[in-house]
Parts: sequence; structure tokens; C-alpha cells
Amino acid sequence: MNRWVERIGAGRPRFGMWLASGSGYVAEICAGSGIDWVLLDQEHAPNDVRTTLEQLQALAGYPDVDVLVRPPSADPVVIKRLLDIGAQNIIVPMIDDPGEARATVAATRYPPAGIRGVGSALARASRWNRISDYLATADASVSLTVQVETVAALDRLGDIADVDGVDAVFIGPADLAASMGRLGEPEHPEVVGTIESALATIVAHGKSAGVNAFNETIARRYVAAGASFVLVGADVALLARGAEQLVDRYRKAP
Repeated sequence: MNRWVERIGAGRPRFGMWLASGSGYVAEICAGSGIDWVLLDQEHAPNDVRTTLEQLQALAGYPDVDVLVRPPSADPVVIKRLLDIGAQNIIVPMIDDPGEARATVAATRYPPAGIRGVGSALARASRWNRISDYLATADASVSLTVQVETVAALDRLGDIADVDGVDAVFIGPADLAASMGRLGEPEHPEVVGTIESALATIVAHGKSAGVNAFNETIARRYVAAGASFVLVGADVALLARGAEQLVDRYRKAP
């Protein structure tokens, strides 16, 4: 079994950190904190294949930290490249229906189960064919998490969760809030209540549920509602707020 899938199904919630700086140096600093998992983001951060590779290499020295990689979309070509450079846990944004979820599963699987292109001789994932059974075992080593981020997707949430090959479903509060007419209000009580119900639905359908919440009180509410993995901070946000607090402290000093 994929290690990440096993860990998020083990009963203890896993707390994670968003890595949006695009820096292997920063990624290694964050991994050394003891965080359970990190998300390398290509959707909203200045990451490309090379910066993602650099971070995967830096994080390889921290086996207790699970690494999820988010492509900017469900594009199978982008997903193929991430898998080839060694990403094992893919999280795909903006999945609105079961058909899109099935297509994303196919992008992570070799034929005949999917459509992933075969290039293992050139791939870090297979250690350039030094892993002799890579093609036979690759599908089982990959995990797929799909993100549900709209009201339309919530209407199909159970069917999305039931798609074979989807290991987990992650709720995106910011986009969901916008879809609910609450742009910029992911902590609005209506949004939080909707997410709690969605998390319970995902778990009821036998899949692991995830979400992000930088407010500790809300994060713990989501864990109580069934979330087994939660993003609770981001490298760039920690740097921004820490820098502001430092400046504020000295400006107020006598």
C-alpha cells in the first residue's frame, strides 16, 4: 500500500504545511520542523517541474514527512511529468463530477488501467529503470487525492468519493466559499458547517477526508468532523506574518 494512504487511514490526524515558496531550501527547513506532511503547490505558487524536482530531492531525506504534489489542473500531461520525476502522491484541484475524477485516476495509471505514458527509462521515479519491477508496481505506489471546491461538486460528492482509484477527497474552503457567494469568507459559519457535513459524507463513503484551515479552532472542528489530514499553515504565510510581527515589535519599542 502507498505509505500516505496507509498513514491517513491509521486513525491519527495528520497536520500539514503548504509549501508555496518554490524553494528546496525552504522545503527542507519546514520538513525539519516535525510536520507530518507537506504540499508542493503548482496551482497557486511559482513552481514548475524543475523547482518541484528540487524540492522532492530535498525532502527525500525526511522519510517521516509525506509529500503531496498539486498540479495546476487535471492535465494528464502535467500529471505524467510529476509522476516521472518521483511524485507519488498527487492532489488535483477543481474536480466537479465523477467523470472528471475517473479521468484523473486514468492519468495516474499505466495502460490498460489508464493512460499514463511509459517513459520509465528516463524517469527518476524508476531510478532510470534501476527498479526492475517499476512498471508492474507503479500504479499501486501512487495515491490520488481529488479536490472538491464548488457547490456543484458537493452535490455529487458521494459519487466522486466512490470512484475507484480515488484514495482521498480534499475540500478547498476558499473556492468553496466563493462558490457559495462568500468570496473571501472561508471561515463564515455557513461555509464551515457545509465543510463539516462534506467531511462526514466523504468518510461515510469509505474515503479519507482532508481540508485546509489556518485557524486552529476551525482546524480542530474539522478533525472532529472526520478530517484525517489538514493543512494548518504555509511557508510564505509564516514568513509574512513573522516579518510583520518583528517589524511591529521594534516600531513600538521606545
